[in-house]
Amino acid sequence: MKDVVGTTPPGVSGEKQAADWVQSTFAEIAPRYDLLNHLLSFNIDRGWRKVLLRRLEDKLQQPEAKILDLCCGTGDVLLDLQSAANARIFGADFCHPMLITAQGKARGRHFTAPLVEADALQLPLADASLDAISIAFGFRNLTNYRGGLQELARVLKPGGVLAILEFSHPPGFFMRTAYGFYSRFILPAIGSLVSGSREAYAYLPESIRKFPRAEELKAMISAAGFSQSSYELLTGGVAALHIGRKSAAGAR
Repeated sequence: MKDVVGTTPPGVSGEKQAADWVQSTFAEIAPRYDLLNHLLSFNIDRGWRKVLLRRLEDKLQQPEAKILDLCCGTGDVLLDLQSAANARIFGADFCHPMLITAQGKARGRHFTAPLVEADALQLPLADASLDAISIAFGFRNLTNYRGGLQELARVLKPGGVLAILEFSHPPGFFMRTAYGFYSRFILPAIGSLVSGSREAYAYLPESIRKFPRAEELKAMISAAGFSQSSYELLTGGVAALHIGRKSAAGAR
């Protein structure tokens, strides 16, 4: 597979145009985002998020730990983290309407959700200031994957944990064929009907198709300064959870 720099939405060129496209598209679908996530995944995404929480459990139980849910969107993972944590949790996303939705959900559950509107490639955080970072289904939308990993390594403390939950490429023939048909034909049709944006849900399967395979992403995470990099395939490889721990001499 050729080297993939970052997401490449249709009809755009360059990182700036790609970032603008992603930002405006997710702003458009924010009101229906949660409904479609659960509908299109048959609620399997809830189980995936539970696996992510288990892998971060050690950090979540440290009262002084600072944990960022990056690309937090409407706040599903952010609120899961807050409900399970003794640590200090906050969220960041560069799409303002998504953050507004996350804030409303937090209030509805009587949580205080510190939120930051920020680009994952240029976080307004000091070097080595975080103990853990979670990213659920947002890393794929970055316009520069290696640049994003280097930025995450910069803000994590040595020994800090990165958890990336993302769609992947099923290795088995049956799952790969079934999921390919579903994502290429059924998902865009349902997404368009419910959200009113066929473009957004046509982008989803195409972005997954272009995204690095699990082994390739694991190598990229290691190259960015993370030791003990590993991944586990979920639901036959439809998704993968990557875990990396920043090494003492990690990227700065």
